[in-house]
Amino acid sequence: MASPLEENGMRGSGLPDVASREVLHTGTLDWVGMGDIRQPIDVRDGDDAHRVEARVQLYVDLADAEAKGIHMSRLYLILDEHSATRPLSCAGLKLLLASLLKSHRDLSHHAFVEFAFDYFLRRPSLVTENSGWNSYPVAIRGWAGDGDVRIELDLGVWYSSTCPASAALARQLIQEQFGEDFGGEDRVSAAQVKDWLGTERAIAGTPHGQRSIAKVRVRLDDALTAFPITDLVTDIERALSTPVQTAVKREDEQEFARLNAANLMFCEDAGRRLKSVLDVNPDVIDFHVRVEHHESLHAHDAISVFAKGIPGGYTAVP
Repeated sequence: MASPLEENGMRGSGLPDVASREVLHTGTLDWVGMGDIRQPIDVRDGDDAHRVEARVQLYVDLADAEAKGIHMSRLYLILDEHSATRPLSCAGLKLLLASLLKSHRDLSHHAFVEFAFDYFLRRPSLVTENSGWNSYPVAIRGWAGDGDVRIELDLGVWYSSTCPASAALARQLIQEQFGEDFGGEDRVSAAQVKDWLGTERAIAGTPHGQRSIAKVRVRLDDALTAFPITDLVTDIERALSTPVQTAVKREDEQEFARLNAANLMFCEDAGRRLKSVLDVNPDVIDFHVRVEHHESLHAHDAISVFAKGIPGGYTAVP
């Protein structure tokens, strides 16, 4: 027979427990949990561990239609214990998901977790011996349930893109200016041309460029032990050739201008460069990429979206 305290939703401690009261509305729920938890964690990136300040989401499903709710405090305490005792790695994320499910074995069949944070990498200057910190938005996600585990990594990489059409139009203006300045002369020496090219008059038009971002989502190979964050960033920056810079002297700025001229890109060009790199990455099972060129000419963005295209994988939804 229940005690008066238990009948009134009270435990032996005398504290009210409304979760033990009668359920008025029954039914299952896909996800119940906690969002925007601020948690310092170490992230295993290759052979290194980096400290980040993460925004965390933790969820399990409510599969018991008669249960009033889940145990929120268990989710938080499990996260805190895992964060305090081990770096976040692929193996550690699997262990965390298993712990969440074990803590709700009578209520839930699936678990989900997400860690979102700004990831800082020290990047060298293009020419000089300087370096500086670049920040990359990163999210790590894990799903577990029905005997399956999926691990996903999101990252954003900023770069510069110079429009090929605009570059062609600028070259035409320079040709026209040259014709206007030297059209009446039968002969023009190489020295004259060189001097003319160094004047402001010779720059009759400049191509428009824009800060651009590649938003990359990959499903990682289950056999990985650590997250390949730095390796992925490096592969993407090398493929695009014009990542944004940190410490910049005049020599670095000139090299950046040269790289932009040598790598004129529509958003389609950038997308194809990235696809060719991700297609051959053995750590990546699947990918979804959104390339955004934040136009300086137009009041809108130029965008390309694509996925790897495997059966049952990501779909290229804009």
